[in-house]
Amino acid sequence: MYDRMVRSLRPEMYGVVRSEAEEGMALKGVSAQNGHPSGKKLYRRPTPGRSRFVKKTGQCNVHFVNVDNRPRRFLSDIFTTCVDVRWRWMFLIFSLAFVLSWLGFGLGFWLLAWLHGDTARPRDSPDGEPCVANVDGFTSAFLFSLETQTTIGYGYRCVTEECPAAVLLVVLQSVAGCIVDCFAIGAIMTKMARPKKRAQTLVFSRHAIVAMRDGKLCLAWRVGNLRRSHLVEAHVRAQLVRPRVTEEGEYIPLDHQDLNVGYDQGLDRIFLVSPVMIVHVIDEDSPLYAMSKRDLDAEDFEIVVILEGMVEATAMTTQARTSYLSSEVLWGHRFEPLLTEEKDNYRVDFSKFHDTYEVATPLCSSKDLAENKYVVPCGDFSYENELNLGRGGAPVPDVAEQKSLVRPLAGLHEGRPSQATVPLDEGQQRRESEI
Repeated sequence: MYDRMVRSLRPEMYGVVRSEAEEGMALKGVSAQNGHPSGKKLYRRPTPGRSRFVKKTGQCNVHFVNVDNRPRRFLSDIFTTCVDVRWRWMFLIFSLAFVLSWLGFGLGFWLLAWLHGDTARPRDSPDGEPCVANVDGFTSAFLFSLETQTTIGYGYRCVTEECPAAVLLVVLQSVAGCIVDCFAIGAIMTKMARPKKRAQTLVFSRHAIVAMRDGKLCLAWRVGNLRRSHLVEAHVRAQLVRPRVTEEGEYIPLDHQDLNVGYDQGLDRIFLVSPVMIVHVIDEDSPLYAMSKRDLDAEDFEIVVILEGMVEATAMTTQARTSYLSSEVLWGHRFEPLLTEEKDNYRVDFSKFHDTYEVATPLCSSKDLAENKYVVPCGDFSYENELNLGRGGAPVPDVAEQKSLVRPLAGLHEGRPSQATVPLDEGQQRRESEI
C-alpha cells in the first residue's frame, strides 16, 4: 500500500524543471523518477572518443618520448629505479647482481690459484701450500666464492696465509656482499612498505552527480575507505582538465582549473571512517558556473580527483586518484543512502556505494538559476524521507497530508528556492555521511 501511495504521489511531487521557453518542448529522458526500487533508472551517455588523462584505476595516462639521456638519468638514481620497476624485474636484477658477484670473485680466486700453480698439482701434494685450500679449478673457486659471500662456511675450502692477494680478495668480497645485501633488502622492504597499495582500499564512486543542495547546484562524488584503519589527515583535491584557447589564440590541450571542494571552510579535510560525499558548489567562482545540462552533454572535459592522507600503520603518505569524464557526470541524480543507524552502531551497505537515483533538478546553469531564468521546484518529498517513513512501522501520511507538507513557491523574486520539509521523529532519521 505504501509503494502504491508513493507512486501515485511521485508524478506530482517530482516534476521536470524547465525554463519558460522549454515548457512546451516536453523533453524526454529527464523526468525525475525517484530512486525507489520500482522506478530507479541510471542514464549512461556514450563516452566521447578522447583519452583519459587519469584512468579510473588512478594511473596517469602519459607516455614520455624523446627524453635525452634517459638510461643515464635512471641509472644515476638506481635505488628509485629498482623500487619503481615491477617485482619480476626487481627479482631479476638482484638475482643477476648476486650471481655476477659470485662469478666475478670466483674468477678472481681461480686466477690466483692458476698463477700460484695450484691447478697444476694434486690437492694432497706436499709441494707447497695453495692460496685457497682445495681449490684447483673454476668450479671449486666458484663454490668458495659462494660460500664466502653467503657466509655458509662448510669448512672444506679456506684461504691460507700463502697468498696475501687471496686474503685481500676475501675482504673485498665480504664488503661487496654486504653492500649488495643491504641494497637488495632496502629496496625490497621499501617496495613492500610503499603505501601505493593502500590506495586499492580507497574507492571512488563510478559517477559524479549534479543536483540541488541548499538552493544551489552542486557537483558531488563519493569516496570510501574499505579498511578499519584510518587515513590520517585525509584531504581531497579536484581539478577540471579540458582543452582551452587563450585570447591570443594559443591552444592549451590540458588546461587545469581547481574545483573548490571546501578549502576555505576546511571541508576538504575529511574524517574517512564511513563513505563521505565530496561536494563542489557550482557558484560564480566555479568553472562550471555557466554550464547547463545541454552544455554538459556536448562538453569534453575531465574532472581529476585526488585523495591524500597518511597510512595509520606506517605514517607514510598515500595518494588515490580517479577521474570523471563529462559522460560520467549524471545531471539530476543523488546517491543512494548507505549509512543507517542500528541499535548500537552504524551500518554501511557498500552494495549501494555506486547507486544513484533521479531527482527534480533545474536543467539550466547555475548562472541562469541565480538570475531567476528557470523555475525552481516548490518542494521535494525526497527518497530518503520515503525510506525513513517506511521503516520502523511509522505511520505513513495519506495523500492529502503529504501534499500539505509541500510549501507553496515563495521567495523566487529574491532568488531563494523554497524547499519541502517533512517532519520526522529523531529516532526515525537515517543520516548519510556527507560534507
